[in-house]
Amino acid sequence: MSDSFKPYAKQFSDPKGPGDARPTALQIIYDNDLANKWADKVALVTGGTSGFGYETARALVATGAHVFITARDLQKAQGVVDGILKSSTSDGKLEVIEMDMKSLDSVKKAAQTFLSKSTKLNILVANAGVMVTPEGTNTKEGFEQQFGVNHLAHFTLTALLLPVLIESSTPTFNSRVVALTSGAHRYSAINWDDVNMTKSFDPWVAYGQSKTANIWMANYIDRVYGSRGVHAVSVHPGGALTALHQNVPLEMQTEWGKDTVMMNSMMSPEQGAATSTWAATAKVWEGQGGKYLSNCSVGEPAQDIMAVLDPGYGPHAFNEEGENKLWALSCELAGVKATE
Repeated sequence: MSDSFKPYAKQFSDPKGPGDARPTALQIIYDNDLANKWADKVALVTGGTSGFGYETARALVATGAHVFITARDLQKAQGVVDGILKSSTSDGKLEVIEMDMKSLDSVKKAAQTFLSKSTKLNILVANAGVMVTPEGTNTKEGFEQQFGVNHLAHFTLTALLLPVLIESSTPTFNSRVVALTSGAHRYSAINWDDVNMTKSFDPWVAYGQSKTANIWMANYIDRVYGSRGVHAVSVHPGGALTALHQNVPLEMQTEWGKDTVMMNSMMSPEQGAATSTWAATAKVWEGQGGKYLSNCSVGEPAQDIMAVLDPGYGPHAFNEEGENKLWALSCELAGVKATE
């Protein structure tokens, strides 16, 4: 693998905590000479009002692109939009689309809303998510919340937008899908006989299952639709203390805080959004996909699948049979028919 696929290896080799030498999302834009260069491109980021999604959207706006973010709370989101545009030096546009990822009806409506506003989509960043939600906190349709929000909602949105992604692809810029996953995917593959985990529930196993699903969706898209100009990668963004951790028990967070190595590995949200921004924008990913990314590089097999800080992928991350089966199951569960 050439150095162009691991451009920041030195910066990641000795982390010193949030705000250290590791790149930010905006740095990725400037390093790739993309500031105000993408007035002709359209991007959509789910969950763009806080954390990694906010920083990814802010970076994409810096390219001059027309960026859409999704949010449940339109009033809060409009404040975010106003703030980003006010601070930006680019000519990029930023709009909000209402979407509640706990409701597939809302996701389907959001897809139609997007299509009524834009005939083009070059980049889709499946960023939003929940983590270790308690047992019994299901989606509107009754799915276990992590599987329903992290996977099924993104699957539904992506499946409905695949036609415009295909149509928007050009020989010089193939469309891109970036699916955020987590090193926690190593905790579980897909529990085929009980995806809702009603028989035996563990919030971390449920989270791991949903993050495996994110990887498998990206792998499937790249394998099946790559020849039609749509490429996809999965991204492990690394650790940052954001709202995603709100359900992590306080005692566990306290223990994390005592671990110097773990705290040094933590990033700011601006840094945590760097790998997904790199995947969405870097020239090296033109016409490329089907990879698991971490630390702004192509990931490698994990040395210790249970080690929280290991940035690598688990042995089940690439499984063509599983990917095909999950795609078919997701079509059935979500009630959508994906583009042939």
